[in-house]
Amino acid sequence: MDDFDQSLQEFQLAAQARRSAAGWLDAFEAALASRDPTRIGALFHADSHWRDILAFTWHLTSVAGRDSIAVRLAAEQARTAAQGFHLLEGRKPPRQVKRLGVDSIEAIFEFTTADGRGAGLIRLSPAPDGDGAMKAWLISTTLEALHGHEERIGANRPTGAAYSRNFGGDNWADMRRKAAAYADREPAVLVIGAAQAGLSIAARLNQLGVDTLVVEQLPRIGDSWRKRYHSLALHNSIHLNHLPYMEFPPTWPKYIPKDMLGNWFEFYADAMGINCWTGTEFVGGTWDDTAKCWTARLKCADGSERVVRPRHLVFANGVSSYPMVPDLPGLEDFKGQILHSEGFDSGAGWEGKNALILGTGSSANDIALDLHSHGVNTTLVQRGSTTVVSIDPSARLNEAIWDEGGPLEDCDLIVSSATPPLIIKAYQSVTKRMLELDREMI
Repeated sequence: MDDFDQSLQEFQLAAQARRSAAGWLDAFEAALASRDPTRIGALFHADSHWRDILAFTWHLTSVAGRDSIAVRLAAEQARTAAQGFHLLEGRKPPRQVKRLGVDSIEAIFEFTTADGRGAGLIRLSPAPDGDGAMKAWLISTTLEALHGHEERIGANRPTGAAYSRNFGGDNWADMRRKAAAYADREPAVLVIGAAQAGLSIAARLNQLGVDTLVVEQLPRIGDSWRKRYHSLALHNSIHLNHLPYMEFPPTWPKYIPKDMLGNWFEFYADAMGINCWTGTEFVGGTWDDTAKCWTARLKCADGSERVVRPRHLVFANGVSSYPMVPDLPGLEDFKGQILHSEGFDSGAGWEGKNALILGTGSSANDIALDLHSHGVNTTLVQRGSTTVVSIDPSARLNEAIWDEGGPLEDCDLIVSSATPPLIIKAYQSVTKRMLELDREMI
C-alpha cells in the first residue's frame, strides 16, 4: 500500500468513526429525553460501564450492566436535563482504537445539563447479533463547568482594570497582601496542606470566585518535598504531574527532582494568587449548625492562635507524611539508630556502617542505593517476592494514554472514564504485557 492509499484509508476510517459516534450521540440524546430505560438500554452492550463525575449524580459514581445503567440514567435525567450531545472540533477526534482487547470507536463529546457544561467519552463496538449496530460498552460523563460560575480564563479572563492606573489607591501588591490577611472577612473554604492537591483545588476555586485560604504547617510552600531524602526525584513522568492552568516548562526533565518541584509549588502559589499561610497548623474544628460554618482553630507561625469560620474544609495533607514504624519484637532493645524513610536525608556520614532496610518500595530502593554509594554495607529485607520491571517500555505502559498525544485535558478525561472493574482488568492486561516485554531481563 502506497502513502496515498494509506492516507485515503485512514481518512475513510476517521470519517466512519465520526459518523458512528455522532449517530450514537443523537440516538442517545433522544432516548435520554424519553426517560425510557428500555430505549436507553438498547444503545448499550449487556456488559457495559458508566462512570459519572458530578454531571448526573453529583458524586463519583460507577455503574455496571446495561439494565442498571439505563434505569439510573432515566431516573437522573429528570433533574439533570442533559442535552446538546455533540462532537467538538479541537478535542481528540473520534478514532478506531483497541482498549482492553476490544476494537472500538472512541469519541469525546460535550453536552449541557441544568447545572452546567459537561464532557464525556464513549467507546462503541458492533452488537454481537451481527446486525452491524454500534453499541456502547463504556460511557463517561463529567461536569466541567457550572452555569454562572465559569472559570475566569481565556475569553473570560479579568481585564486587570482593578489593578491598573489606580492612582492614590491600592495596587495589585497591596490588594494581594490584604486578601491574604483575611482581616475583614472569612474564607469560604479552608484547605489544609499546600502541596499538589491543596494548591490545585485552591487554584480552581479561585477561578470560580470561591474565596479560599490554604494553610501549610511547614515554613515554606514546597517544603513537603524539599525536606525529603536528598536523592529523591519523582517516580512517574512529568506529564502525569501538571497543575491546573500552568504546565511545567517543556525544558524540564521527564522525572522532576524534589527541590525543583518544591520551588515550582512556591512559584505556582504566587503566580496563581493563592492565599496561603505557612508555618500554620490546623489544630481542630467544630461545626456550627446554626451559622452553617466551621469554627477552625489555627496555630500560627508566631505561636498565636487564629480562629477562622469557613463554610467548607478540605483536607489535602497527603498520604506519605506520617511514618509508620512496625512494632517488632526486640526493636525497643536495639542499640543502633532506628529511622523511618520519612526522616532520612542522605547516606553521607554513614560510611563503614551496616544498614538494614525493611521493605523494597521506591523509597527503600532509592535509600539503599544512596547508602551503598556512600560506602554503607546495605541489606534490603522484604517479606514477599520482588517485582522488577523495566522503566521503558514496561513501566511506561501505565502512561500510554498521555504518550498518544493530544490535549492534556483529553488524556485525563480518557483515563478518568474507567470504572473500578475496568481499571483492574487494565492492570491485569498491562501486567501480562510487561511479562512479555521483560521476559529476557527477568
